[in-house]
Amino acid sequence: MASPPQQTYIPSKVVKTDYPLIDNDPHFKRVVGYARPSDYIHGGVAFAAGPSLLYAMERLGPSGVGKGGFAKSMRLGVVISAMGGFLYFYQRSSLRFYGMSENSREVEMDMKEMVSKVKAGEPLYGESKLTPHMQGVAARQSRYSALFTAVLPWFNFVNHNQHGVDTAKYYRRAEQELEAERSGKSL
Repeated sequence: MASPPQQTYIPSKVVKTDYPLIDNDPHFKRVVGYARPSDYIHGGVAFAAGPSLLYAMERLGPSGVGKGGFAKSMRLGVVISAMGGFLYFYQRSSLRFYGMSENSREVEMDMKEMVSKVKAGEPLYGESKLTPHMQGVAARQSRYSALFTAVLPWFNFVNHNQHGVDTAKYYRRAEQELEAERSGKSL
């Protein structure tokens, strides 16, 4: 008895937000690449807060751990704070892709990036060596994953075409731009 073909694409639920959805499963490179300077600042402040507070607590109420004890605590505090600062930075940038915070800059960047890929004849979301089924599995595992970052950090490193948006808008815009270029007009 042959097994039935596996469904590789399961449409995702669209969360109602105040801002437009750009991508409900953005690739790691896009999240980091679209980050705003304010994301870096917030992540940096979160990173600096841990060691700073640890140092202040040691000065206000010495722990008395002996020689070298505080240095080990400080190293651990720096590592934990670095991870926390990065996750905070990553989550702030990801929330804009989901449309959960103001994202007009990212919408514009996304449109330019995708339209240029359409004009160049490249796949919108990159090439993948995975089968369509495994791409679907990867998409389902990491969709909206930044909402759960505080519990389980999970990033999308897989190129696939399941991002919860209608990609026809990129093709329409590319056609408009190509037509405008042919006729000598600007959009």
